[in-house]
Amino acid sequence: MAQNCLKCLKYIMCAVNFLCFMSGVAVLILGVYMICYQTSALFPSRGITVANLLLIAGVIITCIAFLGFIGALKENRCFLLTFFILLLILMLMELAAACLLLFYDKEELEKELTQSLKETIKKSKVSNDTNSDWDMIQQMFDCCGVGNLSDWNYTVPASCCKGAKCSPQPQYQKVALGCLDVVSGWFEENFLLAGIAVIVLCVIEVLGMCFSMTLFCHISRSGLSYKI
Repeated sequence: MAQNCLKCLKYIMCAVNFLCFMSGVAVLILGVYMICYQTSALFPSRGITVANLLLIAGVIITCIAFLGFIGALKENRCFLLTFFILLLILMLMELAAACLLLFYDKEELEKELTQSLKETIKKSKVSNDTNSDWDMIQQMFDCCGVGNLSDWNYTVPASCCKGAKCSPQPQYQKVALGCLDVVSGWFEENFLLAGIAVIVLCVIEVLGMCFSMTLFCHISRSGLSYKI
């Protein structure tokens, strides 16, 4: 009976890690796409871009999932132990990031973001990539500029207009809502979903650690520690 349960656990772990591996590949592809097509022009960074962050996350997820899948499938104790340690480190990093977000000054963050976004508006006059990103955001969230449409001065883009052309007449312009407030409001509305997703992720990681350690102990007792 115990042997059947462990075999079932082994294949469950293989299936979950395969799904995680495919998710990691998807994140990796998204990161490569953003770098190739420069879709992160709206998010200038002093150190690391959103695309690079996605690349790093994709590599980490695929590597950890690969170790877990092979370790469970081949009953390899070394891979299972490495999988357990990497998951533990990942959880500690997530907790550290969550603590930093809790204690980060929201007003300072908004101030820095506002300044960075206003710089991209100036840059959009000479960069088609940045201009296209702004058009996409403004059409998606029905907003204009960072604080309001006055951020564009006298060169309000077509994505800020209700009609085919921009006009000084107010009926041809969108409601003067800034994209920063609109996007911030969207994130606040979806904060609960994000929190649930993080909790689910942590539960999966804890289960992964429990499963890997259970298999690790079983393999050690069975004398299969070098099975490949």
